[in-house]
Amino acid sequence: MTQLTLKVEGMSCGHCVNSVEGALKQLGASAKVDLGNGSVTVDFDAARLSVDAIKTAIEDQGYDVV
Repeated sequence: MTQLTLKVEGMSCGHCVNSVEGALKQLGASAKVDLGNGSVTVDFDAARLSVDAIKTAIEDQGYDVV
């Protein structure tokens, strides 16, 4: 498993947490949102999922990966 932490702007509430974590779960990744730091830590299989796909899934929920 690979672990990646991304800075994400625009998250502010429980709905944001559920949206991001749910979208990444659908890709087969495990994610933990930290609203205080504005970050998402993702555990994923790098052989099956790319960093670009993770970023796109977050951005598709309406948040900005910086």
